[in-house]
Amino acid sequence: MSEVEKIVEVVKKKKKKRGITSKAKKKDATANAVIRKGKGTVRINKRIIDTISPDYVKEFIREPLELAGSVSSEVDVEVTVNGGGFMGQSVASRAAIAKAILEFRRGDEKLKKKFLAYDRMLLVDDARRVEPKKQLGPKARAKKQASKR
Repeated sequence: MSEVEKIVEVVKKKKKKRGITSKAKKKDATANAVIRKGKGTVRINKRIIDTISPDYVKEFIREPLELAGSVSSEVDVEVTVNGGGFMGQSVASRAAIAKAILEFRRGDEKLKKKFLAYDRMLLVDDARRVEPKKQLGPKARAKKQASKR
């Protein structure tokens, strides 16, 4: 094997499948979704969506796919989510999937209106964050209890 063939082989290995990316946040959770043409598989942190429990979280994440209709069967969605709790992660991944589908459809206005009418949180991130802790108390607002005697 010549040197040129080795270099070509290394380049082929490094080449990643490209797709449309989108991101979403909720509290401390951040989700990045990559959407590309495929067979309709949805993976969250390399796990197929069917393995996720509880079931209501699974259905919650699937909502944008069901609203999009036929698009969901012709694309593969891969979501990487970290930080926060399980519900914050599910809200973030749901929003990332919705944004990715919308971008895949090249900003389809009809679908965008459908998403906004169903739930605005599909396309708009929640800007609220945890307030930082202050001195003289256990949390941000709670203060040490005053003693009467």
